[in-house]
Order: sequence, then C-alpha cells, then structure tokens
Amino acid sequence: MSRKFPEDFLWGAATAAYQIEGAWDEDGKGQSIWDTFSHTPGKITRGDTGDIACDHYHRYKEDIALMKELGFKAYRFSVSWPRILPAGWGEVNRKGITFYRNLVTELKKNGIEPVLTMYHWDLPQEIQNAGGWLNRRIIDWFAGYAEVLFKNLGDLVNYWITINEPNVVSHCGFQEGWHAPGVRDQATALQVYHHVHLAHGQAVKVFRKLCPEGKIGIAPNFRCLLPGDNCQMSEKEIALAREKDTFLNSDHLFFGRYPDPVLEDWRRLKVMPLIADGDMELISQPIDFIGVNHYFVGFLGDKPADLKKVDWGEHYYPAALREVLVQLKERYNNPEILITENGMPVIDEQTSDDGRVRDQLRVDYYRDYITALYEAIDRGVNVKGYLLWSLMDNFEWGKGYSYRFGIVRVDYKTQQRIIKNSGYFYQQVITANSI
Repeated sequence: MSRKFPEDFLWGAATAAYQIEGAWDEDGKGQSIWDTFSHTPGKITRGDTGDIACDHYHRYKEDIALMKELGFKAYRFSVSWPRILPAGWGEVNRKGITFYRNLVTELKKNGIEPVLTMYHWDLPQEIQNAGGWLNRRIIDWFAGYAEVLFKNLGDLVNYWITINEPNVVSHCGFQEGWHAPGVRDQATALQVYHHVHLAHGQAVKVFRKLCPEGKIGIAPNFRCLLPGDNCQMSEKEIALAREKDTFLNSDHLFFGRYPDPVLEDWRRLKVMPLIADGDMELISQPIDFIGVNHYFVGFLGDKPADLKKVDWGEHYYPAALREVLVQLKERYNNPEILITENGMPVIDEQTSDDGRVRDQLRVDYYRDYITALYEAIDRGVNVKGYLLWSLMDNFEWGKGYSYRFGIVRVDYKTQQRIIKNSGYFYQQVITANSI
C-alpha cells in the first residue's frame, strides 16, 4: 500500500553546529560553553570534544552534495552564536556571517530549503561568565544576536527556529548537569527554563519587524505519554499526567500560561521561578509553526511486552509519534507543524566488504515512524515536513562519539562520508513522496 504525502512536503534532515562544524577556534570564533565543558576532564564519554567533529565548517559543500544526492527538500542546521558574536554581544565576526551566507547560498543553489536554528545549546562562554541563562539580561543579549542574524541572513532564509529543546537546555544543563554548563539545581533549572522562553518571545518580536515575509517557530522535545497495559488511571488522571509532561513544553507558547498542576508542583517543592508581569504575554508571541522533536514514549501502567529498545535503552514505539501529533492538533487548534528531529542511535555500524553500511534497524525505524507520520497527516494533523535526526554521525553531546545517529556514516579519522542503507531507503521515500 502506497501512502502519498502532500506535494509540497519538506523532506530532509537536521544537524547542530557544535555537533558537526569543528573549527572550534578558527576565523574569529569565540568560545562556547560546550568548548569549555568538553575540554573539562571527566565530562564527556572517552574525553571526546567537538573540536573537529565532522569538519563541516570546511566540508559543507561536500555535505550539501550528499543532501542533493539524497533528494533533500530542506535542511535544518544551527548557527553557532559565538561564531557570529564571539563575546555574545558587541562586535560581529564577519567571517562567521560569511560562512553561514555561503552555506545557505549553496543550499539554495541545490534546491534545498534552509531551516535555521538560532540556538542549539552553544552559548558564548563570555555570556555564561556574566550569569548565562540565569541572568535575566540574556533576553536582550539573545534579541541582539537575533537581530544580527535577521539582518544578515533574512534575505536568504524563510524558516527560522529560535531555540532547540528548551526543556533539555534547562533539565540536562542545569538540573542533571550532564550537559554544559554542568549545574545541578532544580530551582536554577526552572528559572533558566523561564528565561529561555522569554528570549524566544523577544526574538519573535524582533523577527516580525525585520522579516515580515518569513516564518518563525521553536522546537520543543515532546515525549508521548500513553496508557500502558493494565493502566488503572481515569481519563482525567491521564490528562493531568500529560499536562505535567508533554504539555509542560507547549502550553505557555499557545495559552500564555504554564499548566496549573505544574505550577502547583513548583510551589509545593519551593522551586517556583520568578515570573514578572508581562512575561507570559511575551512568551506566547504568535508563532508560525511548532517544531516537534520526538524520540521517546512513556507508559502509564505496564509497558507493552513487544517494545523494542534502541542502544541507549529508550523504547522504540512508532505509534507514539502519531499520537503526540494528534494530541497537539487537538489541544492547540491544529497548528502548523514541522518534525524537526526524529531518529535513533546505535553504538556503531561497520562498513561491509562491499563498502555498504547495512543499518537495517534504522531502516526499519524510519519505515515505521514515517508510516506513523502518514497516519497522523491522514487524521488531519497539519504537518509540513519531516527533518530526521541526523544527516550524519556526529558529536552526541555528553556521550561524545560513542553513539551514531546518522543516515551517513562518518569516519572521524579520515572524514570519509558513506551513505548508509538507511540513507538510500530515505532517498527512495523522498523520490516517491510516499511510504
């Protein structure tokens, strides 16, 4: 059975600057918190760093040629804030601007729509030294950075994402501490979460003035909560659980408020962030689309017996993508959606004697998840594109290079790129525009 997608559907993949670019101290780039964190002994698996990564800074034309070969309609990438503003504010690094203008120009020359993420976690170290996301002044610092991007790239880029996964920025970086800058304090994490969204809202306001023809959104991470086997919870209890989990990442964007049960929990735990007058109005500036990063599922009750696991232990459950998309449709009046990340890691995939990388589990994963995506669209969800994670193997944050997410294999010693079987499968999906 062939399942056709809309004619203008945006197929592609996503990456992030620190994970692929390398050139960490070249051409005037400032230091980021991930440069500092990865250079601190004991922070990253095996002591890996993003100093070289996939050397995309020097090989972007080669990588765009791969995208064209695979048939991409769109490519999501992030800009390194300290490559543009080495100190986080002040003087603009023109070589950084030139790199991204060249990247976007090359994409457009090859018929690929750029989707630009402004912040994918590489905060300038100088801003961190001034308090980072905990300092409320970061709203203005981020708005200043946004203005530089809009003025220098707004003529070339139509799709903009302010911030990638605000919940991960705060939780992993400021509560669990296994992401940069490595803080472990729940109250700090929640204040950071609030400030990240205020910065998003201020950037949207600047965007409306400078790029009236473009589209802007944000890319939260949405875990799907589903009733498991032997679930004894009522519909009301399930809805409450989702408010505390899934919709914590989006209610404030659409409704201008955090869910009531979340606020109650924060007050009870005495970790309530400081929320000033007008904050929630700023956070809920109208956006043109919501990005959906989706990897994980949670079950209320017992887990189904037939669950598969990916290499780092999370569950592989394609129906969760369909269900979280339907939930977003129903809760927020069917907003425009871009799938901005969806993918699976493995510890390694070796090249066979014939030069192929036979990553069959990833082929199965994408077949199943893209089928679930089609089912969501068939149920009326307004999804405009699917940008899988990731184009190529890369630096996986605190796990370094110990896991591979790409549909293109990277040999980190030689920088050779090899399209995996999953890449060729995806090429077939894009060509047919169906699954």
